[in-house]
Amino acid sequence: MEVWKFICSPLLVVSVVLLLHSMLLTLSFVPGAELFVEQLGPSVEAQEKENPNIFLVGASWQRLLSGAEDVGLFKEYNDGSMRGFTRANKHNFKDFKGDGDGFLSMAECQYIIKHELETLRAKDETHVPGHSQAKLYPGKSIIRRLLSKGLLIQIFPLHEKEELKRLSFSWYKKVKLSLQPLDDIRHYYGEGQALYFGFLEYFTFALVPMALIGVPYYLFDWEDYDKYVVFAVFNLIWCTVILELWKRFSASLAYSWGTLSRKKAFEEPRPGFHGVLGFNPVTGREEPLYPTAKRHLRIYLVSLPFVLLCLYLSLYVMMIYFQMEGWALSVHDEDPTFWTGILIFIPSIIYAVVIEIMNLIYRYAAEFLTEWENHRLESSYQNHLVLKVLVFNFFNCFASLFYIAFVMQDMVLLRQSLATLLITSQILNQFMEAFLPYWLQRRRNKKMIRKVQKKRTLEEKELPLVEQVRLEADMSTYLGTFDDYLELFLLFGYVSLFSCVYPLAAVLVVLNNITEVYSDAFKMCQVFKRPFSDPAANIGVWQLAFEAMSVIAVVTNCALIGMSPQVKAYFPESETQLILWTVAIEHGLLAFKFILAFLIPDIPKHIQIKLSRLEFESLEALKKKKMLEAVELSKTFQ
Repeated sequence: MEVWKFICSPLLVVSVVLLLHSMLLTLSFVPGAELFVEQLGPSVEAQEKENPNIFLVGASWQRLLSGAEDVGLFKEYNDGSMRGFTRANKHNFKDFKGDGDGFLSMAECQYIIKHELETLRAKDETHVPGHSQAKLYPGKSIIRRLLSKGLLIQIFPLHEKEELKRLSFSWYKKVKLSLQPLDDIRHYYGEGQALYFGFLEYFTFALVPMALIGVPYYLFDWEDYDKYVVFAVFNLIWCTVILELWKRFSASLAYSWGTLSRKKAFEEPRPGFHGVLGFNPVTGREEPLYPTAKRHLRIYLVSLPFVLLCLYLSLYVMMIYFQMEGWALSVHDEDPTFWTGILIFIPSIIYAVVIEIMNLIYRYAAEFLTEWENHRLESSYQNHLVLKVLVFNFFNCFASLFYIAFVMQDMVLLRQSLATLLITSQILNQFMEAFLPYWLQRRRNKKMIRKVQKKRTLEEKELPLVEQVRLEADMSTYLGTFDDYLELFLLFGYVSLFSCVYPLAAVLVVLNNITEVYSDAFKMCQVFKRPFSDPAANIGVWQLAFEAMSVIAVVTNCALIGMSPQVKAYFPESETQLILWTVAIEHGLLAFKFILAFLIPDIPKHIQIKLSRLEFESLEALKKKKMLEAVELSKTFQ
């Protein structure tokens, strides 16, 4: 039965684009998705054989409302609480009017359509029509199979021009001191993107007190390291407080957006997962199975030694940097001039560039290794990838600073190296993440637009839809918030670990974050394809990463305090006593940190009350349902 209806409908909303190799690929076997699918007409490149077929997929508002109930969306009720949406109770939800037009956000609509596509299951068919090598298995996702076999080239949501213009104007096209339009970002891109920009904004404001304190320290106590003890103590408290308060702020955002209470969907195997066919004992479906022991062997016998080898290479490069640094200092000491003064900073600049290159190369290697480990679930894949990348990036970026601080014990060189590494990395990141992608995308767009203009008539003022699709299909793919969070993680490290010896670090990071907001917003709207919505409730594993960094910051700052001449003066005769006191204070501060984290609730009390009330009402409703079923059952036996 033909269930993907290729029609032109005024009810087509929130278009999702499918680029397929075969035009009739899905007509004979896709189960009832009840979606509208429209094939676009020929384009300027229609004569080329390799040109893929383009389909727009959408749904009516009624179908979207049905899908909202299926995926368990939470929406605001008339009493102000967040409840799971049901069509039977739809008129009791706030802002539901008429047939529900506009009730769901654009991100929620395309998330529902993507969910419907991904849950299309094969039934009795053994292979994709016209592609005997692409076998199908009962109960398995068809879209995932098409992606893994390369028959489905791309799937992405199309930009909505008018909505994008409004968002761009309120987001980055005018310089303003107001907050970011997080609700508008969430409406267009989804909760995952909105949470990232919310965290970026929160992190920037959290740095302002440190920046305000750091400026006078930098201006008036440049060489007085003793007074930086107070700044280090402030760092210790600041790290803990901002992360705990962020949990509360993110919980408030997630609750208002309806993701805090949502149940996690059952995770399907990743498209790249492979193994011997067998039956999943949980679902009863036939799917690839891969021994856990074999995966562990790959991790511990291949991945782990490779990571250790990369850490050794990073250490080797660091020692070369110190040799260059020593040579530059000796040249300057022999004949101090303006040019030798500049020469002192050259090794640090070169080393900062090398660090970024090594991080980039290692990232590709980490992705390859994690893919080769053959993780079944996407969450497991992401956790292992994040761990690999974090360990190497932390060591690669901060090992030299630890060596200078605790082996060489040269505070002047530490300040100089920290400033050079921080400034250079910020400049490189802005270039690599914003200017370079924008320039490459402009070149691609110009080529495509020239081709389109040759075929356009004088009456056509706007770009035809098929060409808009091809233009967006040629745009770079947004790979998620991984790199964005990683950059913030490293900046957090520069600020929290060693900023007591370079108080301007917080000021530089604030300035970087302000430009980051505008550059990231510009990339999302102009450079990348529109990503699918990620209904996140928090920043995930990155919260743990930032908390781990804050623990390391306690140890680092306590060690720096213990090394200061002001503290050493209290222990003139015994270095052992100094070490013992430093360790004792460090343990006390860690205990204080964990107690403080325990005392500050992760979720505000008013939200906890609403969640508890919803749970209570759900249990009461379940009891009533069971009682009614029992009454009906007793009547049947009478």
